Amino acid sequence: MNLSNASLTKVSIHHVGNKGLDQKLTLSENPFSPGDGLTEKLEKFFLGKFSNVFEKFRFSHASSLQFNEVYTYAENIFADKENFHVETERIARHLFESSAHPKIKPGELYVCHFINAEVEDRQVEAVGIFKTEVKNGYFDVRREKRDYLLSYQEGIDSNKFDKGCIIFNLNPEEGFIVAIIDNQNRGGEAQYWRQNFLGLTQISNEFHQTNHFLNLTKEFISERMSEEFEVEKTDQIALLNKSVEYFTKHESFDKEEFETEVFGQPELIESFRNYDGEYRQNYDVELEDSFEISPQAVKKQSRVFKSVLKLDKNFHVYIHGNKEMIEKGVDPDGRKFYKLYFEDEE
Repeated sequence: MNLSNASLTKVSIHHVGNKGLDQKLTLSENPFSPGDGLTEKLEKFFLGKFSNVFEKFRFSHASSLQFNEVYTYAENIFADKENFHVETERIARHLFESSAHPKIKPGELYVCHFINAEVEDRQVEAVGIFKTEVKNGYFDVRREKRDYLLSYQEGIDSNKFDKGCIIFNLNPEEGFIVAIIDNQNRGGEAQYWRQNFLGLTQISNEFHQTNHFLNLTKEFISERMSEEFEVEKTDQIALLNKSVEYFTKHESFDKEEFETEVFGQPELIESFRNYDGEYRQNYDVELEDSFEISPQAVKKQSRVFKSVLKLDKNFHVYIHGNKEMIEKGVDPDGRKFYKLYFEDEE
């Protein structure tokens, strides 16, 4: 996905409140017409954060794609730009109807049309849908006659929006290709943007496969292993490190090879395979037993693979390699300790 050459051609702005809290939906009568200087800033504002987005989605519906509202509105925009503003009003109404959770914040909705967006080595037009919810305070300084005046204002952070999606006009029969961002919600209310409003299903690609297998492995080692086996914290950390090391050193994933290199023991491998089946069912995902590894997914997941041994509130020990260099014990007074061995001090 390359948006460096994408150009903003149209934008409409509406305000969407929380319907569940009896807030209002306020629609603009006409599209917004930014000047040349503002257009460039808006392109950076809307598109800049998508350079680090690697997951891809598509619109879906249990019965038919034509019953997915946002898919239909985007399809109408691509077919006839004259109806752009009317379709943005429909998108705003649909978002309003989807905003019933009490934690959903009101905010401005921006619906944009872009040209020259590049995805999968093709230049296509795109529809962007963005929402700003959080206002930040700032001091405004201005000169009036011979004095400077200071006032406090509230406005939108020019560096980021709160929610966004870009719909690329590619593979319409399969639900288009969609990229999404949600910078605010992490709880139950987070699903409304992706599922209730947009109705998206993740596209299975290298990033998707790598991301899920790393997450599956992390959950198994951190949670299931301690339930079924007597395992030291250092052993868990060592296995987490070996898992990331496998994905870092290999260009392609092979499930049997991975199980042998990381777990080794037949009983551990059998337990992992059982958990693998549960994971696929719980997350409703289809995972391949072999695929090309995505370096971006490895980088993303490795940040949350905890290699830290926390000892009360006094010490954090970072373990990155050979667990044989750390020894656990108990002294004659009953105090627990770890003994660390090393060759060089840096």
